[in-house]
Amino acid sequence: MNDLIEQLNQGSQEAFRALVAQCSHNVISACYGLLGNVEDAEDVAQDVFIEVYRSVHRFRKESDLNTWIYRIAINKSLDLLRKRKRKKRIGDLRAFFHSKAKPADTPHQRLEEAERKEILQQQIGLLAEDQRIALVLSQYEKLSNKQIATIMGTSETAVESLLHRARASLRRHLAAYFEKRMETPAG
Repeated sequence: MNDLIEQLNQGSQEAFRALVAQCSHNVISACYGLLGNVEDAEDVAQDVFIEVYRSVHRFRKESDLNTWIYRIAINKSLDLLRKRKRKKRIGDLRAFFHSKAKPADTPHQRLEEAERKEILQQQIGLLAEDQRIALVLSQYEKLSNKQIATIMGTSETAVESLLHRARASLRRHLAAYFEKRMETPAG
């Protein structure tokens, strides 16, 4: 990895292409997890790699290169959310839906599944920003608490707390949503 960083510092376009090929899927995936839109995720990923190319000389090697790139991706994604005031939009967290249950067979079952995903996405949008980030990185990106702590610039204990609070809040939001829905007569 140090060799790649050195090549990048020397302006090697071949090394940059290799880095993009190696990391682009993960960067787009992380951006999508926060933005909830493939086109936005791809646009932000391009901005991420432009930033990496321009600022690789400032990379201090205090963390892993991938962690540094993730941090840029998260920051750029959050910047876009703030710019467009779309804080309530959040990506599809497929990990929540990877159950061992049989896939939906009928159109009715597929419609119910799509509705559940949309409800979950809306409720995740109600979480505090730091909780959403930790949850996306943990559940969607499958990063360790240590990696999340590095990306978020906090401690592993803080990440554990954020994840605990995020899950508890999500349970409360979902319970309240469904309780309200059950009280509202269909009409």
